[in-house]
Amino acid sequence: MPTQFSRSLQQMKAVLGPDLLTEALKGKVRELIETLVDAELTEVLAAVPYQRSQTRRGYRHGHTARTLTTGLGPTRLTLPRARLHTDAGTSEWQSRLLPRYQRRAAAVDGALLGAYCSGANGRRIKGALGPLLRGAPLSKSAVSRLVGRVKALYDEWHQRPLQEERYVVLYLDAIALRVRLAQKVTSVPVLVAVGVRADGQKVILDLELLTSESTAAWQGLLESLITRGLQRPQLCVIDGNPGLRAALQTSWPGLAVQRCVVHKLRNLERHAPRHAHDDLRTDYHRIVYAESAAQARHAYRAFLATWEKRAPKVAASLREAGDELLTFYRFPPSQWKALRTTNAIERLNGEFRRRVKTQGALPTAQAAEVLLFALLLTGQIRMRRIDGWRQLGIIAATAPEAA
Repeated sequence: MPTQFSRSLQQMKAVLGPDLLTEALKGKVRELIETLVDAELTEVLAAVPYQRSQTRRGYRHGHTARTLTTGLGPTRLTLPRARLHTDAGTSEWQSRLLPRYQRRAAAVDGALLGAYCSGANGRRIKGALGPLLRGAPLSKSAVSRLVGRVKALYDEWHQRPLQEERYVVLYLDAIALRVRLAQKVTSVPVLVAVGVRADGQKVILDLELLTSESTAAWQGLLESLITRGLQRPQLCVIDGNPGLRAALQTSWPGLAVQRCVVHKLRNLERHAPRHAHDDLRTDYHRIVYAESAAQARHAYRAFLATWEKRAPKVAASLREAGDELLTFYRFPPSQWKALRTTNAIERLNGEFRRRVKTQGALPTAQAAEVLLFALLLTGQIRMRRIDGWRQLGIIAATAPEAA
């Protein structure tokens, strides 16, 4: 009679032993893939095997063996070969369903790329994805080749045309990454442009790692966007960087600009003693969270009257932003939350930092750009619609009066 230990041992062997269900499914996957590829070839040839037809475009000639790694592990396939008739003679047929040299399904490549984006090296990737690969070989260069393909996709994405879409709002800001440049680890900005379509969906238009946030750097990014077909938006939300502001004035003179209220608050707090921060925030929030533009202007004047005496540099910093701190009041109230800050890019910043923190410093500027793009490509970074998107494009007839 089996003991409790022997029963437990049998159960453990069942868990760790061969997975009969997976093996059965792999057989079905092999059968399905071979059937689909064979049907694809039949359609291309316009004839089934041994069929006599004047419309035949070529002839089959044997089979070839291939191994494809899917989510069920490596599967050995036997695929048909064929020669096609062309104007220049004959050529070897290539399946579009299963391209030449493809050894892994897209889901497996996605898992590899996702592990790379999380900061894992090749050894850790192989260990983490062992259950998925199920013994399939993973060479040291596999991840490198995959990243190379992503780099090519990034280059295409970086040059894609933008004239097909109309973007109502444009967010511009920079995020900081630690990158090794000229044999030294330094913090460099990645300039990011996020557009909002008329349906409210946010779209990352471009990202580029540069050495500074100078006027020339931002001007280059804006000129690239305009050259690719980006039309003048109705509003641009920025962090207040002087180089960015000057570049905007050059590219789109007179464009409505909203200064990020969170960045401005940080600047104000830099000029005030710590014990006065609570009072400063209270007075400032009366401006940026007012129920109307008129109340905001009244709170603005009250803030200047109070802080001109308590901390003149605080008042000067607020005055520097001017009307651009209140531009969002020209839009419907349902959009105020989305338009008063650059949080659309700040959230990206948080996601990027969370995924690259395990890597310390990225090896090159190119690696940093590819990594950020890979996060977007693999769906690890998702953009949602802005609040109040149904009323996008509605601007009040009059702008706020000068504060």
